[in-house]
Amino acid sequence: MRKTSAGKNAPSAFSQRLFAWLERRWFLAFSLLYGLFVGMPFLAPVFMKMGWETPARWIYTFYAFFCHQLPQRSFFLFGPKVMYSLEEIQTVWPAQNPFVLRQFIGTPEMGWKVAWSDRMVAMYTSVLFFAWLWWPLRQRIRPLPLGVLILLLLPMALDGGTHFLSDFVGGVDQGFRYTNEWLARLTRDAFPAHFYRGNALGSFNSWMRLLSGLFFGLGVAWWILPRAHQEWETMRTASSRF
Repeated sequence: MRKTSAGKNAPSAFSQRLFAWLERRWFLAFSLLYGLFVGMPFLAPVFMKMGWETPARWIYTFYAFFCHQLPQRSFFLFGPKVMYSLEEIQTVWPAQNPFVLRQFIGTPEMGWKVAWSDRMVAMYTSVLFFAWLWWPLRQRIRPLPLGVLILLLLPMALDGGTHFLSDFVGGVDQGFRYTNEWLARLTRDAFPAHFYRGNALGSFNSWMRLLSGLFFGLGVAWWILPRAHQEWETMRTASSRF
């Protein structure tokens, strides 16, 4: 007997069961898949520490499509310091070109670099963090208005844009966002010298990357998740009628 066109287009039993499961457990699926995505960059230094260099380099290569991976703006694991200055990195990896600098992943003495920068860590992991905060309160939190989303994304656009311009015009160690002399004059040197210069943890640049990443994560989670929840609830309600 020849199959009808309707039969060819009918969903399989497996796809029906999968969709029914997602209607009830979509947030669990999101947490698992997205959690894997945000957790993999931290496995790269773990694998390097264990001597599993090939899978570690696969991770570094894959996440290089999402991040510049400059070592002076990245966290390190299994070493004496969480972050290193450009000068410290250049003692073992003498490079000025950002495309060469990004290739440095660490040493057994310094530890191994997380597969994306501190800004990306703040951006992507905070989405998951705010998602978990939102889920228990989802019935009481309204979707974020577009205008507020833009305000929350603006700090990253300004900070990332000025960093890019600074690196392009002045280089990674001489640009106006590396020295921050403008900020020192603006604040009349109210803070220690190490707060203004460089990218060390606790510096102005470090704080701006982390905070702008957190604002980004808050905005994205608050914008997308309530709307996704409404869509899944609508589909679940509609399917229960049949």
